[in-house]
Amino acid sequence: MKLVLATLGVALLAAPAAAKGLTVDDMLAMQRVGDPNVSPDGRWIAFSVRDTDVDANKGRYDLWLVGVDGANLRRLTTVPENDTDPRWSPDGRYIYFLSSRGGGSQVWRIAVGGGEAEQVTRLPLDVGGFTLFPDGKRMVVALEVYPDAKTLADTAKRDEAREKSKVKARTYDSLLFRHWDQWEDGKHSHLFVWDPAKPDAARDVTPGLATDAPTHPFGGMDEVEVSPDGRSIAYVIRNSGKQNAWQTNTDVFLVPADGGKAVNLTATNPAYDFAPTFSPDGKWLAVKQMKRAGYEADRERISVIEVATKKVRVVTEAWDRSAGDLTWSADGKTIYTDTDNLGNHSLFAIDVATGTPKLLVEKGTNVTPRVAGDRIVFAKDTLNSPAELWSVRADGSEPRQVTRFNDERVKKITWGAYEQFSFKGAKGDTVYGYVIKPAGFTGGKVPVAFLIHGGPQGSFGDHWHYRWNPQAYAGAGFGTVFIDFHGSTGYGQAFTDAINGDWGGAPYEDLMLGLDAALAKYPWLDGSRAAALGASYGGYMINWINGHTDRFRALVCHDGNLDERMAYYDTEELWFPEWEHGGVPWEKPEGYTKHNPIDFVKNWKTPTLVVHGALDFRVVDTQGMSTFTALQRKGVPSRFLHFPDENHWVLKPQNSRLWHQEVLAWITRYTKK
Repeated sequence: MKLVLATLGVALLAAPAAAKGLTVDDMLAMQRVGDPNVSPDGRWIAFSVRDTDVDANKGRYDLWLVGVDGANLRRLTTVPENDTDPRWSPDGRYIYFLSSRGGGSQVWRIAVGGGEAEQVTRLPLDVGGFTLFPDGKRMVVALEVYPDAKTLADTAKRDEAREKSKVKARTYDSLLFRHWDQWEDGKHSHLFVWDPAKPDAARDVTPGLATDAPTHPFGGMDEVEVSPDGRSIAYVIRNSGKQNAWQTNTDVFLVPADGGKAVNLTATNPAYDFAPTFSPDGKWLAVKQMKRAGYEADRERISVIEVATKKVRVVTEAWDRSAGDLTWSADGKTIYTDTDNLGNHSLFAIDVATGTPKLLVEKGTNVTPRVAGDRIVFAKDTLNSPAELWSVRADGSEPRQVTRFNDERVKKITWGAYEQFSFKGAKGDTVYGYVIKPAGFTGGKVPVAFLIHGGPQGSFGDHWHYRWNPQAYAGAGFGTVFIDFHGSTGYGQAFTDAINGDWGGAPYEDLMLGLDAALAKYPWLDGSRAAALGASYGGYMINWINGHTDRFRALVCHDGNLDERMAYYDTEELWFPEWEHGGVPWEKPEGYTKHNPIDFVKNWKTPTLVVHGALDFRVVDTQGMSTFTALQRKGVPSRFLHFPDENHWVLKPQNSRLWHQEVLAWITRYTKK
């Protein structure tokens, strides 16, 4: 078979419509504003901004500073390397950050008043993350080490020897042997206390962890916090030993900062515990907890642990939402959080004593709330605006935009007008969706791009997306429709749970009913010229659709499973299919055959573009190869786009550009009049 050059698909794009609205080049030009970090006095915000260098095929990050009122915006760093993760010194004089200057990753700092940045740590290993102690001198740093290594230098020597070796073979004795897009290399993230008085040394406060199973003790610095008095460190580890591939149990530990035995604070909970966050007085530790072991999409409740007694109290048992980021108010009476909420991602204030939620910001996608005096600072985006920093008063009044990095770029784009709608879906439940008009729409009938989200416990809502941005389809002349089917988040836990064991049932029914409802409500949508597109679970659903309806003129399957049975043996996080399909396939084969796309290949007839990344260890690329093989053998028009350097997502700028060109070319070709 001849290899068809991917670039040939570019000529098929509908240039007139695409030129008016959002394009992939517009997205690549946007500056990406990072999470806010508020100064100790509540007056300033430090944050990172990513600029995309398309020629270099990567993003570059610099640090910025702005007043909470939006005044005095200035850039702190301007180097070709990446400067990220700003953290304020307790006295507010310095901003500490991670930098790749010099080729590695170390902690640097820069004076807020001006001057050159200076390197703080010079450890023999890359620093993966850090957090400062209240004394402003010591810090907790995350380092990848071999658990049996005596010193950091020992780990560095082993790394050097491995790099020089001509033998690249790997051997494993347990799962997980690879995860997401990385092969396990025998090293694990440990936490070390670093003291500037002993700059060449660091003391491991997590010794002995992960010695019998290749997994990381914690999920990142979001899972680590130092107590306000500096005497304790709270952190999260996965606590299932060699069963880590099929169990979801994590626990929150508390360890003395000066050394000593770590105490498991959540040993009685067999499911996920994460995001430990100390109250300002240090008496309480807020955590997020799931209750059902083995289920990664259970409701995330906020609990508080009394540090002195270790007693746990669930705060939000009555709130049917999953908490996101956790931030305490200065008086310790309120916890601010964000959550999926009816097709938006909203900000809430939770009363710690009663668990009562108060809605602060509803519409759009609002994340990472941070207290800044009498205001809450957060990042906000919508379907027609990338993330910028905003603030609101603690009672939800007086919303105010703080940064405007992309205002001029946004003004130059013709956006597709959008609105949310609802309909009666499967089981008689109310289901929500969105519809977007083509950019510059003036009337008539338009083709339909029908987008299907992944997860499957996820949501397509009022959110700016750099990989699946609905406005990119509106910009290419499509009416765009997306449905939050049964299994989606933000509509209560029962609605999310409804997809368990029913992947091709109620969700498929919702999608078909939702498209019907949109066609009936919006007569400008031409249902005879519709294309369906999806990734991950959405890719699975594309394969399921191909076997059950021919209502679409074209399909796009990105990183989707063809055979749920074989997918179990391919993937790395086994807890996911075991929960979703009711057990392991040799004991519960019916769970894997109930809604299996491979059993309906005989019905396939719709032209399909198949996309897959070679570094996708969640949905392995052989699933995409199998899908393409089936299509070709059946004589169905099809095309295979394979990225050898991408994982479950397409992240590199030039790859993203090609992805958009190929996808839009494919659906444009088959939805013409």
